[in-house]
Amino acid sequence: MRLHRVPPAGLVCVLAAAALGLSACGLTSADGTGDSGSKAATAISAQEAGGLDALVAAAKKEGKLNAIALPRDWANYGEIIDTFEKKYGVKVEVENPDASSQDEIAAVTSRKGQDRSPDVIDVGSAFAISAAQQNLLAQYRVSAFDQIPKEQKDAQARWYNDFGGYVSIGCDAARVKKCPKTFADLLDPQYRGQIALTGNPTKSGSAFGAVYAAALANKGSFDDIKPGLDFFARLKNSGNFNPVESTPATIQKGETPISINWDYLNAGYVDELRAKGVDWKVSVPADGVYAQYYSQAIVKWAPHPAAARLWQEFLYSPEGQNLWLKGHARPVLMPSMQKAGTLDTTVAAKLPQAPDGKTAFPTEGQVSKAKQDVVQGWGRGVGE
Repeated sequence: MRLHRVPPAGLVCVLAAAALGLSACGLTSADGTGDSGSKAATAISAQEAGGLDALVAAAKKEGKLNAIALPRDWANYGEIIDTFEKKYGVKVEVENPDASSQDEIAAVTSRKGQDRSPDVIDVGSAFAISAAQQNLLAQYRVSAFDQIPKEQKDAQARWYNDFGGYVSIGCDAARVKKCPKTFADLLDPQYRGQIALTGNPTKSGSAFGAVYAAALANKGSFDDIKPGLDFFARLKNSGNFNPVESTPATIQKGETPISINWDYLNAGYVDELRAKGVDWKVSVPADGVYAQYYSQAIVKWAPHPAAARLWQEFLYSPEGQNLWLKGHARPVLMPSMQKAGTLDTTVAAKLPQAPDGKTAFPTEGQVSKAKQDVVQGWGRGVGE
């Protein structure tokens, strides 16, 4: 499963509100101007593509969507992909489901003009911002664009946030005598060799979020992530940090009995691991509340431009948003769907409990700077 992403910036009103409640068709051009996709390749809205029906027809003609780093057990992507394929007759081919956000960007930059280039990416915000700055992303305003809060999208519609959650601590209650619930708890010697991340925070969004949350728990701020780096250096020096990359498989084997991860992923493991004899408990640490979204984007030279745009339309429809919700994630359109009566309230009631009070979020600039600080400091302090 893919545990390697970095979250986006500024989702204040959304999570706060949520807490309350295809063949290539001969396309090889670097600009994505194949026959069937020529109109879609430059369309910045469904209307410019000739309307949604025309977009569906063009996507069916392309027949395929190149995706990357979408594991089926990440926020219910398995059902999302199956539903899209059945609904539109477009095959979704997912390359390297366990890839990181950085791996996604590398695939985009190295395959410009190739039929095997990703059509779409789903990455942490710091990576989406960087990709936009590198001119890798196409402008496209999904039909629900105006409903996405201003803080959750690029003004030029090159990326927009999709779903999010809080950093949480997962724990195998059968192997750990007393499960930790805060970052302060993690320093206890009883957790020697037990505390794992989902990857390297220079590449992994969930691991990056863990460092940011640890900073907030240790007198850091959105402007200062260094206390988070220092915290993990302390964990390593004390012997509590476990360098094994945590996955459901390593949890089941007992290799990573404590895992810091997004709450929607840890929550999703509860039923999965129970069936395998693991009593998985989830806590959102009150001393390090950090929440973020991931971001969707279309690659500028997508070899299947119509399918790429149709994919976005589906994900930001009530159907697509509720499927993410079913995966324990908080979809970006949750507040507007609550108002419109299109939210699946039964599923929403099953979300992990959010912290009390209003949740604050970093700006794009703060996330970008924090990412740079982690890239520079992680290897020196933790060395993984």
